[in-house]
Amino acid sequence: MVYKIRGKKRLKGSVKIQGSKNAALPIMAASLLAKGCIILHNCPKILDVYAMLSILKQLGCQVRWDGNTVMISTDGLFSCKVPEKYASSMRSSIMLLGPLLGRIGCADIAWPGGCPIGARPVDIHQMALKKMGVHFEISEKSIFAERKKLHGIEISLPFPSVGATENIIMAAVLAEGTTIIENAAREPEIISLCNFLRSMGAKISNDGKKTLYIEGVHKLEETEFTIPDDRIVMGTYLTAVLGTGGEVFLEGDCTGELGMLVPLAKETGAIMICNEKGLKVNMKEPFHYPARIVTAPYPGFPTDLQSPFLSLFSISGQICTMEEKIFESRFKTVAELEKMGANIRICGQKAWVYGKQYLKPACVNASDLRGGAALVLAGLFAEGETQVCEISHIRRGYQHIDQDLRQLSADIEFIQE
Repeated sequence: MVYKIRGKKRLKGSVKIQGSKNAALPIMAASLLAKGCIILHNCPKILDVYAMLSILKQLGCQVRWDGNTVMISTDGLFSCKVPEKYASSMRSSIMLLGPLLGRIGCADIAWPGGCPIGARPVDIHQMALKKMGVHFEISEKSIFAERKKLHGIEISLPFPSVGATENIIMAAVLAEGTTIIENAAREPEIISLCNFLRSMGAKISNDGKKTLYIEGVHKLEETEFTIPDDRIVMGTYLTAVLGTGGEVFLEGDCTGELGMLVPLAKETGAIMICNEKGLKVNMKEPFHYPARIVTAPYPGFPTDLQSPFLSLFSISGQICTMEEKIFESRFKTVAELEKMGANIRICGQKAWVYGKQYLKPACVNASDLRGGAALVLAGLFAEGETQVCEISHIRRGYQHIDQDLRQLSADIEFIQE
C-alpha cells in the first residue's frame, strides 16, 4: 500500500477530526473492569483499535460495530492471557494489566510491540502494581502478574508516564482503600479515562493535576461513553496547513487540548480562531518558525508531533532545533527526510535542521506511526510526486489521512498494491 502525493497545493476547506486513538485504547481496556455492555461512540476505525478489539475477543468478550460506535460485551470474560500474535502489534496491550488484575486477578501478556521509537520499559507499571499487592513473573516472552487482593497506595512516580498512570488508575478503582498518585501524567487522555471510569461508578478526583486521588469501590457498572476527538490528528493537519498555506477549518472538540501548539502556530504567522466547534487556521505565508522546540509531557510540546514538525522545519529557510526528551529513538524519520533533500544533523537527542525553501520528491518508507505522518506532510511540502510506502504504520493511528487531506484539496492518492 502506497500514498502518492503531488505537493505544493494550498489547503482549503474543512474536515472532521476522528476519535482519539490515545483515549480509545485505554478506555477499551478499562471496559473489562465492569460486567455487562460497554457502548463507545466516536471510536476511530484504525488498526490499533482493531487489534485491541481482537484481544478483547480473545479474552472472551463479544464485539459489534455500528458505524463509529462499538459495543463490547464483557460478560464472557474467561481468560487473562494475551497472546504474542496480538500483543506484538501495539504498545497499548500493556494497558490490559490493570483491568485484568482488577477484574479477575491475573494477567498474562506477551511483551508489547508498537513503533520502534524507544525502549518504553514497564518498570514504573511494575513498581506501582507491586506496591498494590501484585506478584510478577517476568520472562523474555511475557509478563505474568497475579494478586490475592489489591490495596490502595501512595506513590510518587519518577516520571509522569501516561501508560503507568493509566494502569495504576485502572487497578486502583476496584482496590481496597484510597490510592494517591503524585507526579501523575496530566494528558487529556488521562482525563478522558477518568471520565469514562466515573461514568461506570468509579470515585476519582483531581485528574489533570499532578496529584490524583482514587477511592476504590466494590463494583463498576456498564456504561455508554463518547470518545473525544484526536488532538494529535488535529495537530498533524494544523502542521500541514502551516507548511502549505491556505485556510481550513478543523472540526473537533479538542482545540483546548493542543497545549503550546496554538501559540507556536501563531508565531509562524498563522491566524488562529478557536471555539467549541473546532479550529480555523489561515496561513497566508510563513513569516517565522520557532527556533527551538523541546518535547515534554503535557501541556508541553507533544512528542507525537515532533516528527511532523521536523518536516515543517525542513522547509523553514532557517536553522531550527528539535530536542526529544521522551523517546530516545524518535529521529528514525530523518533518514527518509534526507532522501527528500532535508538537511538535518543529529547530535544525541537533538536534531539541528538547516531549513530550505522546498523539498524534492522521493520514494520514502514509513517506519512508525507519527514518522509516517511526517513523511505524508513532507510530500505535501515537496515539489513533484512523492511516494510514501509501508503505510500500514500510518493506518494504525489515522483513520483516513488520505481522504481527510483530499477533502482539504491536497493531491494525494491511496494505491492498494
